[in-house]
Amino acid sequence: MSKSSVVEPQVVDEAMAPCCPPLTERPLTAEESERTAKMFKALGDPVRLRLFSLVASHEGGEACVCDISDVGVSQPTVSHHLKKLKEAGLLASERRGTWVYYRVEPSVLAAMGKLLTAF
Repeated sequence: MSKSSVVEPQVVDEAMAPCCPPLTERPLTAEESERTAKMFKALGDPVRLRLFSLVASHEGGEACVCDISDVGVSQPTVSHHLKKLKEAGLLASERRGTWVYYRVEPSVLAAMGKLLTAF
């Protein structure tokens, strides 16, 4: 496999930006609530949560789709769930040759953690 990579065009999505202050700081705006709900909804499915965990815990913080297919559903379903996680701003992807590599968006993960921090 070639070491050169072609990066997929990334559309800057509002979901990719850190979303909100901690819940104890102030009430969320309608826009913040919608953006945050989209991320949590994506993680609310057990297969998506498992896929997210597999990518996040994979060596180097990214995983080839070929390495994360054994989650009890067919490959097209895995691709569908990865797409939903990407649309929610939780994963980014990069095509390298015939494979797509996924990585967790650390800024979004940190923002979600901050949102739930009580102190």
